[in-house]
Amino acid sequence: MLFTKFGAFALSITAINAFKDTSPFFLFSTSELLASSPDLVSANHLSDIVIPELTACNSDTYVIVSQPGVDAADYGDRRSAPYLRMKMLGDDKSIRSSMAVKDVLGCVNVDDMSRAIEDRCGAGHLRVDASTGAFAIAEDARPRVINVDFPALPAGAGRPQKLVENDAFLASVLDLLSSNKYTVIYTTTPPTTIHQSARTEPEAYEMDALFQAPVHMELKRDISHQKRASDGNISLPIGPLFERYQYLSPGLFMGLLVSFFLVSILYVGISGVASLQVSYAAFDKEMGPAAQKKQTQ
Repeated sequence: MLFTKFGAFALSITAINAFKDTSPFFLFSTSELLASSPDLVSANHLSDIVIPELTACNSDTYVIVSQPGVDAADYGDRRSAPYLRMKMLGDDKSIRSSMAVKDVLGCVNVDDMSRAIEDRCGAGHLRVDASTGAFAIAEDARPRVINVDFPALPAGAGRPQKLVENDAFLASVLDLLSSNKYTVIYTTTPPTTIHQSARTEPEAYEMDALFQAPVHMELKRDISHQKRASDGNISLPIGPLFERYQYLSPGLFMGLLVSFFLVSILYVGISGVASLQVSYAAFDKEMGPAAQKKQTQ
């Protein structure tokens, strides 16, 4: 029996983000499906697992969803895809089997999957473009395959809202199905390099805007104006003398500025010592009647 708890997957989906260029895979059905649910698998191997179960023709309608530009972190939020989460968690008692793969390497070929169901089950085909926002499902002969193509999620803060809209669109499609036997294959593809760089771009701290970063200056000799000829001699550029050389470099300027402060401090100290006034008689021994009187006391 294929029944994987989506709750455990949702808890671990935010902690496992080490695999790049991977995307999740979901499947739920009102029929009994017998297949394993690996955590990490290639797209070709996943097709080999799922297609034999689908070609058993246990359902009347097969809805194959294509959601490009997502990864496992997009479904970590409880509000990102509430309808899909309800189906995978088993809140809908009509769902008898489900499957969730956290990381799928590569892209699942939905066209091969659709053709396999059409050939083995004699199913009709209908493709729904979710970008137009309008669709119609006719009451035709069953079984049938319905491909729902969603646009790629935008980069930035609008990704969760767009994912919620796509989830609501999928709920509308399933509500129009009069059949009680259906299987939903929810395939995804990883984000492109542009989307990943936009999402992983570090945010600037507010303190970076308030405080200017220190300026790093090289105190090396500027020899960029010198050019070495083919014979090994150094040829100086043509121009006035003050344009060839830099007489007041940043290092020299800082040295002169520090020397000015040090000389000022030294001048103040010497001036303070020199301003002391002590008479020469201050160190002479007292003589006379007054001194003898102090000694007798």
